[in-house]
Amino acid sequence: MMIRARTTQQNHHLRSLIRSKTKSTTSFIPSTTSSSSAPSSRCLSTRPSLQFQNSNWLTQSHYRLLDPIRSFHSTGCNSVETVKVPQMAESISEGTLKQWLKKTGDYVKIDEEVATIETDKIDVSVNAPKSGKIVEMLANEEDTVTVGQDLFKLEPGEDSGEGSSSADSQQVSSGVKDENQAKEVAQATPDKQPTPAKSAEDDHSTPTDRKRWSEVEVENKERQPRRVEPQLTESKLPLGRTDFDGKSSGDDHPNRPALFDRTERRVKMNRMRSRISERLKQSQNTAASLTTFNEIDMSSLMEMRKLYKEGVLKERGVKLGFMSAFAKASCLALKEIPGANASIEGPGTGDQIVYRDYVDLSVAVATPKGLVTPVVRNAESLGFVEIEQEIARLGNKAKDNKLSIEDMAGGTFTISNGGVFGSLYGTPIINLPQSAVLGMHAIKDTPVVRNGQIVIRPIMIVALTYDHRILDGREAVTFLVKIKEYIEDPRKMLLS
Repeated sequence: MMIRARTTQQNHHLRSLIRSKTKSTTSFIPSTTSSSSAPSSRCLSTRPSLQFQNSNWLTQSHYRLLDPIRSFHSTGCNSVETVKVPQMAESISEGTLKQWLKKTGDYVKIDEEVATIETDKIDVSVNAPKSGKIVEMLANEEDTVTVGQDLFKLEPGEDSGEGSSSADSQQVSSGVKDENQAKEVAQATPDKQPTPAKSAEDDHSTPTDRKRWSEVEVENKERQPRRVEPQLTESKLPLGRTDFDGKSSGDDHPNRPALFDRTERRVKMNRMRSRISERLKQSQNTAASLTTFNEIDMSSLMEMRKLYKEGVLKERGVKLGFMSAFAKASCLALKEIPGANASIEGPGTGDQIVYRDYVDLSVAVATPKGLVTPVVRNAESLGFVEIEQEIARLGNKAKDNKLSIEDMAGGTFTISNGGVFGSLYGTPIINLPQSAVLGMHAIKDTPVVRNGQIVIRPIMIVALTYDHRILDGREAVTFLVKIKEYIEDPRKMLLS
C-alpha cells in the first residue's frame, strides 16, 4: 500500500511538473487517415512525439512514467475505411443484400467474404479489401443496395486474438461450471445400490415353515380375481377415436402435427425468381411460339456410350453423357437450318433478323434458386469430350453458385434436359431473343415396329419450340428430323 501511494504521488508530481514546464512548448504530431469517415478530432500517430524545450530536467525514470501516456494516445488511431457495394456487371446497378456472413466486431482476413448481394442473374460476393475488424454495418439484410453505396466500415489491422482467447476462456469456465454442477448433483443424490440378495445362510427358517409360507402364497394368488382380456376379431379391431382437434386417440406420436392444416406463409420472391418470371412472360407475349415433337431410338447412342465411357473417364476425367451428343447434333443441324440460330432485333418488336455463323449453346441447369442457362462458347468447334467437359465445368459452377455474368451472357440456341427429372413430354419456352429451344426427355422402353416386327427399343421424345416469326413449320420439322438422324446413327456426326 505504501509503494502504490508513493507511485501515485510521483505520477501527480510528474504531471504537475510537465504541465508547468511545457505549458506552451508541447506539440503532438497528428496521424493522417485516408477515410472520410474518421473522427473530427485529430488522431495521434502510432508513436506520438512529445517535444519539450529545456527538457534536460527529465530523467530516465520520468520517461518510463511517460510510457502510459504514450500508449494511451497510440491506441484507437487506426484509420477506418468504408467498403462500398462493388461493381456487379454492366447491366446491373442494384441488388438485394441477402445475407451478412459476419457481424460487427468480427475480424476478417483480406478477400474473406463478408456479405452476399442477390441480383436478378447471379449472387455477388462482397469481400474484405484488407484484413481488419468490422466496426459498423451500414445496411440490413433484404435492403436494396446500389453500386457504390456505403456497405460497412472496416478498421484495418492484425487480429489481436482477444476474441478467440475470450471465447476459449468462456468455454473453459463453462466447462468447469458444468463439472462443478455435476459434482453437486452427484453429492446431493447418492447412487442407489442394489439390495443384496438374502443368502441361504441368513435364512434361519425351517423347511416346514418355508413349505407353509409357499402354500399361503399359492392360496392368495388363487383368490385374486383374474383380468379377462377381450377377444378381438380382425373385423372388430378398434380404429382409434378421432377427436375434434384432428388427433387420434390411438396415435403413437401425440406430438406429431396433424396431417392437414390450414396455415399459410408468405415469402418474398427473390430477385432471380422475379427476373425469371418476367423473362418467361415476356417470351410468351412476344414470340409466336409453336412446338413440334419427334421420337428418337437411343439404341445406337447408348451402345456407343457404353463402349467408350470407361476409357473417356480414365483418360479425360469426365463422364460421357447424352448431352454432348445432342449438342453436337444441334450444331450440325443449325448449319443446315440457320433460322434456328437467328434472332429478331431492332426497335419495337424488331425489324431485323440476325443470322450467326457460330453457335453459343445455352444449357439449362436447375439450381436451388432457379433455372440458369450458362453458355458453351463456339460449341460448333468442340468435340464430344470437350463439350462434355465444358458442360460439367459450368454445371459445377452453377451448383456452387459461382456463375458470373459472362458465363450466362449471350447464347444463340438452348438445350433443356427435363429427362433427368423423369419428364416424358414437355413444351420448353423460348429463351429470348433466341428463336428456338430443344427439349430432351426421359428414355423409356417402348414397343415399336422395325421391319414388320414389334420390338422393344429405348425411345426418347424430343420437342422443338420455335418462333414462328422466323421459322416456318417445314424448317422446324426438318431441324428436328436432322437431330433424329444424327442421334440414331452417331457415325454421321463424324462424317459431317
